[in-house]
Amino acid sequence: MAAPPYTGPLFDAHLHYNDDAVGRYSIGTLHELFSKNGVRAILANSRPNDGTRALVEAAKAGARKDLAVVPFIRVYRDRADYGTWQRNPEILAMIVAEEKRGYYRGVGEFHVHGKDADTKVLKDIVDFAVAKGLVLHAHSDDEAIEIIFRHNPKASVIWAHTGFTTPLARVEEMLAKYPRLWGELSYRSDVAEGGALSEGWRALFLRHPDRFVVGSDTWVNERWDSYPSIMGGYRRWLGELPREVAESIAWKNGARIFGLP
Repeated sequence: MAAPPYTGPLFDAHLHYNDDAVGRYSIGTLHELFSKNGVRAILANSRPNDGTRALVEAAKAGARKDLAVVPFIRVYRDRADYGTWQRNPEILAMIVAEEKRGYYRGVGEFHVHGKDADTKVLKDIVDFAVAKGLVLHAHSDDEAIEIIFRHNPKASVIWAHTGFTTPLARVEEMLAKYPRLWGELSYRSDVAEGGALSEGWRALFLRHPDRFVVGSDTWVNERWDSYPSIMGGYRRWLGELPREVAESIAWKNGARIFGLP
């Protein structure tokens, strides 16, 4: 008999409210989606940062009192910044200026792979994040993650998609090497192969229950349309874990990272 799904709160630790979504999905529509799917906190970022600011302002206005918005500064002003941002001093200047709003908790999601992470601009961004207590949200391979921590060993990093296809042995090696690295699980389809939690991931979660978070990654509108299915998929395999482990991955780890009650 299949285990019942996890029914507790969710922290969506990878959410975008990009320019192409703003006109289609109102803040009220998003709040309804969050409420129906038991999402109590979101790690919000957007291209450009306008969408994130709109979510923050709605939260300040008390639009939904049981939703925590954890805003991150996105490094993309527009699509032209993809692939060049880590070498562009204007991006660092934008991050520094945006941080002055006083409510951001991190920088990212950003995309960088391999030795492309080894730039002065990215090192300066990492150093700035450490100085300001900001968490980095990196869509990267393991080599780029290593470089980010080489830039500044005091960095805190959420690893988007936990490297997509990075082997589990390598994931565990990275977790052991970097105590302030957390794996985010969107698009890791191997977690629940055929709908059931894989044995390899189950073992990894049991050994490291405090090092993973879940996310929707609403990078395109189709992901918003599929939001109930995405979050429902997490609930199904979380239900196969011991309750305290499921609660950690679903909510407590994200809440602890950002000091939520």
